[in-house]
Amino acid sequence: MIRAVAALLVAGLLLSACGTQSEVKAMSGWINQSEFHQNMTTLITDVHHSASALEKSSSSSHVLHLVCAVLVTDTESANAALPAPDRQSTSLLSRAYTDIGGGANTCYGAGTNTALRKKALEYLKKGLGELTEAILRVDVAAGTSPA
Repeated sequence: MIRAVAALLVAGLLLSACGTQSEVKAMSGWINQSEFHQNMTTLITDVHHSASALEKSSSSSHVLHLVCAVLVTDTESANAALPAPDRQSTSLLSRAYTDIGGGANTCYGAGTNTALRKKALEYLKKGLGELTEAILRVDVAAGTSPA
């Protein structure tokens, strides 16, 4: 009887191990499936375009609406790929997307208001720093060198 229970226990452990994958493999799959690095390149470019428009006092409300609406859309798209298999990556990316999204929304409504433009830039700067940290974490969790 004890041998049968032990055999069942060992068989169950072996069977459960067949259906799992390592976190590194899961992260690599998630990176590929979500086109993570391509999307991050686009998001970073969008942040720079928005920041550039915010810094130019000559940028009209229409220009801010355009570049910041694109940034909102791309930030929401990136956020939709969460959660990542790695909890820390998810947390870091979520914080970055929240701040970048806050900056994009503030930018959209800033118009000629200097204080709102400055606030939007602060959000974007903070979000970009967080995004850099998150990208590094994603690469480490996937067992790859930072891109």
